[in-house]
Amino acid sequence: MKISCNDADIQIAAKAVNDGAIVVFPTDTVYGLGCNPYNHDAVLSLYEIKKRKKTKPFPVIGYSKKELEKIAEFNPLEEKIAEKFWPGPITLILKVKDKEIQKSLDLDGRIAVRVPNNQCVLALLKECKLLVGTSANISGTAPFNDPKECGKNLSGYDLLIDGGIISSQGESTIVEIENNDVRILRKGNVSEEEIKKLN
Repeated sequence: MKISCNDADIQIAAKAVNDGAIVVFPTDTVYGLGCNPYNHDAVLSLYEIKKRKKTKPFPVIGYSKKELEKIAEFNPLEEKIAEKFWPGPITLILKVKDKEIQKSLDLDGRIAVRVPNNQCVLALLKECKLLVGTSANISGTAPFNDPKECGKNLSGYDLLIDGGIISSQGESTIVEIENNDVRILRKGNVSEEEIKKLN
């Protein structure tokens, strides 16, 4: 089922997510695929749709840093990075503190989180607070910025929120802080130099 980003459709999508649905949605980088991160069955379905190895845990997107603080711990440098770049294309690997989400996502103590800068998905997150936010593609293939491509190349999801074609410079930068050192795990829209300026 395909819906739009208007308020009524976002309410439909939010209810569907809470009921265990798998949803395709636009972000500021690429189209995302997600579900309620507390719903273990929905998370397992996501692995099947993406053909992704279960050893690779999914990231979580949140409505705000405040929402993500409920599930993960931020040290002072991580706080600074989040304050400067969120909402935006930076994913932080943090220490998970929510035992329930750790169990449902099968995490080893760390969780990847970000706040996307896209009004459509933020409207959905305003209702849901948190979503699994992985790219809407089969693992190992290029992500999509066109909703038609998601529809053509993916099956098994319940809802597609059509936010039009995303004009983006690529995926988010994935950052992990170790002993106050900045480690870039995936290069993306935000450069290492920009991040290191905050240290």
